Amino acid sequence: MLDDQIKPLLETLGLALKKARKMQFPTDNQGAFARRIGVSRATYQKMEKGNGSVHFNHYVKASILLGTEDKLRDFFTIPKEQPNLLDKFGL
Repeated sequence: MLDDQIKPLLETLGLALKKARKMQFPTDNQGAFARRIGVSRATYQKMEKGNGSVHFNHYVKASILLGTEDKLRDFFTIPKEQPNLLDKFGL
């Protein structure tokens, strides 16, 4: 069940990264932005494709550079109105 959700989420993350790069650094191609975050162009290409093999710290570096690191701080913050998952699934 969870495995089916991973690929689409990573692909969405990759597309958001690509969009943010183009908005914040419009003259940067993938290679130029990769150099900014200290990864190879090949690794950065994997990031934009949503490849799950890329280390999360590379995404963190990109997020800091793009000014979106505050969103990472809330990554696992559960909204107060969300029910307990054990109750939700009757476990």
